[in-house]
Amino acid sequence: MRPVGAAAPLEVRIAEKTFISAQGVALTALRDLAFEVPHGSFACLFGPSGCGKSTLLRILLGLDREFSGSYTLPGGQTRTAAVFQEPTLLPWRNVACNVELALPKAARKTDLDWLFEALGLAEMRTLYPSELSLGLARRVALARAFAIEPSVLFLDEPFVSLDEPTAERLRGLLMSVWSARPTTALMVTHNLREAVTLSDRIVVLTPRPARVRGVFDIRLPREHRNRQVVDDLLRAFHIKFPEQAGGGYA
Repeated sequence: MRPVGAAAPLEVRIAEKTFISAQGVALTALRDLAFEVPHGSFACLFGPSGCGKSTLLRILLGLDREFSGSYTLPGGQTRTAAVFQEPTLLPWRNVACNVELALPKAARKTDLDWLFEALGLAEMRTLYPSELSLGLARRVALARAFAIEPSVLFLDEPFVSLDEPTAERLRGLLMSVWSARPTTALMVTHNLREAVTLSDRIVVLTPRPARVRGVFDIRLPREHRNRQVVDDLLRAFHIKFPEQAGGGYA
């Protein structure tokens, strides 16, 4: 039971999500999937490819309403933001305009200098998407998401397809901005080391139809998670989830 006065978590209770294939066969993606993300914490969804992680994100974003079950987003008038694998920037708008378009018209004069500075975009506001690398375009997508000060942030493998130095830099920038403006966050990842480095809670899913195999909570502050500590956390994860040892989808 949640303590009296405690902020509401993100609560997910999906009984079933089924697709009909092109051959007319029913394929169940999610079944009896339930978990919570505490208010203001950063959680990762971790599971094998094709198990339904991105499908779940689409449900939580309100993009797919054909399912049985329910979910509750924290807050009353909840503002959700999402960062996908593809930055989906408007090619005819520069960086500054792409970020500001996420805001209501009345708020487009909001001072976003802190955000551009934090993400290393201060000198790139007048550039167009065609002039950006994939890593820089993803920074713009992050800026667009944080610009609306979301109460819930969803991220669908935002570092995939980047070389590791670029991905590591972007993870650091994400954590820097999130720490300055903490919000409830849920990120899909296939990268267990990434999940252990970034998250307060890892929600581990089974193969399709996805259920929650268990959760792995990390209370250690991120600034203390050096390489050795992360290695220790990975060993602890594999002790709790031995089926992931020996490669698996870690």
